[in-house]
Amino acid sequence: LYFKSKKIEYQFGELLCSVFPTLILVMQMIPSLSLLYYYGLMNLDSSLTVKVTGHQWYWSYEFSDIPGLEFDSYMKSLDQLELGEPRLLEVDNRCVVPCDTNIRFCITSGDVIHSWALPSLSIKLDAMSGILSTLSYSFPIVGVFYGQCSEICGANHSFMPIALEVTLLDNF
Repeated sequence: LYFKSKKIEYQFGELLCSVFPTLILVMQMIPSLSLLYYYGLMNLDSSLTVKVTGHQWYWSYEFSDIPGLEFDSYMKSLDQLELGEPRLLEVDNRCVVPCDTNIRFCITSGDVIHSWALPSLSIKLDAMSGILSTLSYSFPIVGVFYGQCSEICGANHSFMPIALEVTLLDNF
C-alpha cells in the first residue's frame, strides 16, 4: 500500500496558535520577574528577623537578631485563662514585635504542613517542612492580634492559636 501525504491545510493557523500563546506568556513573565526581584530586595532591609516553626500542635519562635531569644507558644487551657482573654486563642507565650519596624518572618514547619494566619492583618503563609516562606511586614498599629493554623494538620489543628503582640519600640 502506498499513501500520498497530504499537505497540511491549516499550517499557518496552527503556527499562530502556538506562537501567540507563547508570546503572551513571555509578556507576563517579564513583569513578574522584576516584581520577584524587587520583593527580594525588600526582604534585605529588615530590622528584625523572626523564624516561626510550626509543630503538632504549637508554634516555636526564634529571634535571629537577638541571640538566645527563642520560645514555644502553646494554647492556654481553660483553667489558665484570665478574665477577658479569648478562649481557644490565648497562648502562654505571645510573640512580641515592635511597631513601625520592618520585620521579616521566616516561616517553616518541623513536621506536617501548617499555615500561619492572622486574618485581621490579612496575613497567611503556609509552613512546609524543608521550605522557608518569608514575609516582610511593618505593623502600623499597636495591639494584640490573634490567628490560628489554617491548614488541617492533624487531630488538634484547631488548637494551634497564634497571638502576636505589637508594642511601641520603647517597650520592646
